[in-house]
Amino acid sequence: MRVHLVDGTYELFRHFYGAPSLLDASGQERAAVAGVIRTLVVMLEEGATHLGVATDHIIESFRNDLYPGYKTGEGVDPVLMEQFTPLEDAVKALGVTIWPMVEVEADDALAAAVEAADRDPRVEQVIIYTPDKDLAQCVRGDRVVQFDRRSGTVRNEAGVIEAFGIPPSSIPDYLALVGDSADGFPGLQGWGPKSARTVLAAYARLEHIPASSTEWTVSVRGAPKLSATLREHWNEAMLFRRLATLRTDVPTVSVDALEYKGPAPEFEALAASWGRAELWTRARNILERVQSGSARG
Repeated sequence: MRVHLVDGTYELFRHFYGAPSLLDASGQERAAVAGVIRTLVVMLEEGATHLGVATDHIIESFRNDLYPGYKTGEGVDPVLMEQFTPLEDAVKALGVTIWPMVEVEADDALAAAVEAADRDPRVEQVIIYTPDKDLAQCVRGDRVVQFDRRSGTVRNEAGVIEAFGIPPSSIPDYLALVGDSADGFPGLQGWGPKSARTVLAAYARLEHIPASSTEWTVSVRGAPKLSATLREHWNEAMLFRRLATLRTDVPTVSVDALEYKGPAPEFEALAASWGRAELWTRARNILERVQSGSARG
């Protein structure tokens, strides 16, 4: 089997800014919600059997307690924010496993799901549907890959190395040095993608980088200053790496629970309220196909 893991927060943003307005029967904006649900239905129609979606039920997480500058919900369009709970309800009604995260983030939930799926010998491959560079740390060979829906490209471990110059395990260290504007932490002054990838390609982890640049085995422009900055701001670098490191302990994920078993009865009325009654029909057809295949097996 293949396990498909979807970054619901990213998908909601993508559809919110890319789809025309759609009001439900009560006059509420639901284009983004309906768009994500349609995406999931298409995935199921194309053969996905084990599927999970993670969302940031609230934007803030434990990382905001660690670093005051970490991302918050400030500036997010209220019409978009209002659609998180309806999306979670709609995914559940469709019959797809949903993880609405509060203390940790959607990315952490996806990382936890990757760990659970990767441990299961029945799983042939895990596909993470997000372009988020944070999730690149979860990629493993061809077994765990990222799929970027915008470009239609799959990124395996070789693809991560090609893109960043480092293996997936070094991604948190890389982000600690260069920062992550999307998550709200700046990295270390002077360190850029080129210097970070050159040094980490040689040493992999921050603690393996020699204290003095005279001991470095790679040539980097401005090495003495970069080395001094790293040592002077070591605690910040460790904090930024912690912010960038995904947790894999929550939620508890069962691969069997990800198996699609069809929509709940309430999904029919929900799809109709969007003027998208065909989504109910398509979901039922998927279930009939799955049941028919199981009966033949």
